[in-house]
Amino acid sequence: MTVIGKFRQPGILCTNHVFTVPLDHDDPTGPQLQVFAREVVGADRFTASGRFKEELPWLVFLQGGPGGRAGRPVGRADWLDRALLEYRVVLLDQRGTGLSTPATRQTLARLGSPADQSAYLRHFRADAIVRDAELVRRELIGPAEPWSALGQSYGGFCAMTYLSLAPEGLREVFVTGGLPPLSGHPDQVYRATYRRVLDKNAAYFDRYPEDRERLDQIVAYLRGNEVRLPGGDRLSVPRFQMMGMSLGDSRTFHELHYMLEDALLTDGPRPEMSDIFLRAVDSRLSFAEKPLYAVLHEPIYCQHEASRWSAERTRAEFAQFEPGADEVMFTGEMIYPWVFDEDPALVPLRDVAHDLAAKDDWPGLYDQSRLAANEVPVVAAIYHDDMYVDYGLSLQTAKSVRNLRYWVTNEHEHDGLRSRPAVLDRLIKMIRGEV
Repeated sequence: MTVIGKFRQPGILCTNHVFTVPLDHDDPTGPQLQVFAREVVGADRFTASGRFKEELPWLVFLQGGPGGRAGRPVGRADWLDRALLEYRVVLLDQRGTGLSTPATRQTLARLGSPADQSAYLRHFRADAIVRDAELVRRELIGPAEPWSALGQSYGGFCAMTYLSLAPEGLREVFVTGGLPPLSGHPDQVYRATYRRVLDKNAAYFDRYPEDRERLDQIVAYLRGNEVRLPGGDRLSVPRFQMMGMSLGDSRTFHELHYMLEDALLTDGPRPEMSDIFLRAVDSRLSFAEKPLYAVLHEPIYCQHEASRWSAERTRAEFAQFEPGADEVMFTGEMIYPWVFDEDPALVPLRDVAHDLAAKDDWPGLYDQSRLAANEVPVVAAIYHDDMYVDYGLSLQTAKSVRNLRYWVTNEHEHDGLRSRPAVLDRLIKMIRGEV
């Protein structure tokens, strides 16, 4: 462990740590990676001389994703403010993200062939993330002291793997919008979430009925014109449909409406797509900032089977999402093989992605018998209308994990932890037996 810097912001003190971990925890003498973790403590926890007023338990935040770096704090914003009342918080940049050893088209190219790259990336799922976290815990606070974990979205998947592999490292677990199916093929996930996406389309056009005509106009324009995004890549109808990833977030749901308002310039001799709109679309659709999200999106569900591009295959069961439909619908958090032909950040990873989609020897991620006998206190917020993590599948998991209390609500979207600090407050009260 190395401390690489400290800084203050209003209300917080941050200490930056770097840890060395093996690429393959089953081969500790093999290639090594760096994992970055930022320790955040409330400034009010210190005396005037800089000493702790009291020792606080530790809370590790398991970020959503896959392939998302931990949030960058700006003071005591959002859920962090509530957490700092009781914890020293560790924001972990999962392997391959943020200030940890990166995994991008540029860094992966140094490894050689697509087969070499996919062999490398097989070590970037929840099982490896959990073993990294355990190494960080032991080095940061000592092997005898467990810490609490807060898993948001994919971080909740990691939390279930943590309970399966190393429950002795956990004092308690909080999960928000992230209870994964413990078994079954990825197809079940995409069949369920496509139905959720249809519901979100209906809710969106009910909220903004004029956008039905706007979307039809945009689709007609894309069908009749060669449209290029600012980076030079083509904006096709199927790729534009992926803007529906915004529909499951309480903030971006509405931002999509404002983007569509700016889409077409109609004051000239013929309609044109505005630069403002194309820049906004590019920022939403590009995977340059998190390529692992695209590459590993289906493998995170795989246990002993191949995904075989599950989202693409199951999409065929839902004619409403066909790009040639009379009324085109937005799709959701699905990744399609053709994206690796259209997004410049992903094109170099096309063969790697196909190799991972065909891989059928993924190890298991969850120990169902261990979860059924779990003794670590767990509380989970399950969002009834969650577009990304299906409510029904989450409920099945909640009922399969011993010592797990859950709260089902339709008051919040998938981003409830970030948008509503009261979510974490309620979960803390639940685990303390106060509600």
